[in-house]
Amino acid sequence: MSGVTVVREGATLLAGVDWVVNEGERWALLGPNGAGKTTLLAVASASLMPTHGSVTLLGETFGQADLGELRTRVGLSSASLSDRVPPHERAVDVVVTAAHGVIGRWASGYDERDVTRATELLGRVGLRAFADRRYGSLSEGERKRVLLARALMTDPELLLLDEPAAGLDLGAREALLRLLARLVLPGASPVVLVTHHVEEIPVGTTHALLLSRGRVVAAGPIADVITGPLLTQSFGIPLQAATADGRWMARFTPG
Repeated sequence: MSGVTVVREGATLLAGVDWVVNEGERWALLGPNGAGKTTLLAVASASLMPTHGSVTLLGETFGQADLGELRTRVGLSSASLSDRVPPHERAVDVVVTAAHGVIGRWASGYDERDVTRATELLGRVGLRAFADRRYGSLSEGERKRVLLARALMTDPELLLLDEPAAGLDLGAREALLRLLARLVLPGASPVVLVTHHVEEIPVGTTHALLLSRGRVVAAGPIADVITGPLLTQSFGIPLQAATADGRWMARFTPG
């Protein structure tokens, strides 16, 4: 992205964002509510055209590329996607429909190879026995894992995860973070994970971007970005950052 600005109904959601994600990198995208994280991810997934600036995604330039085709090369998991899944849909169908770029199987028939791959992916996220369970009957943590399997269905060239741990209790959050650390290995497709909390950054994350009010506060190697002064600048309160065993944490430091 170069100079990416998004303006909607007179409000500037992103302002002059410059950002490069390279092969093999695993990014955490952090910032307070309203910072522009979800908007930035929408641009990154070819779901939103910027008002100004240029975007090149997987070698294709916005304005010249077929964005519909480009979106099929990106794996996406988000709360807004979860809200669109029919609650009666079987878990395996939630995953398999990603191969066709749709949500909801309805009366469509699918290649048996796609069904086999979807079942295998559910196994990778620990839900093989849940393949025939209705999506609406699953716990929040189980739904998150189904959506992760869906995001992996097309063997994406870029994986985007919008707050995958949001709404989970402590046990479910830790289980999901361990799963992410196992599934998304070095050498795999680049990953961008959006979160409000540094504690939700999976082990192995290589880079971070901090947003505040639509602007980039800092972007680069994670140890250079997840620091007390930069978190303080982004979130607007005095914070101290620390790391242990590959996990990050932050806490308020009263003046």
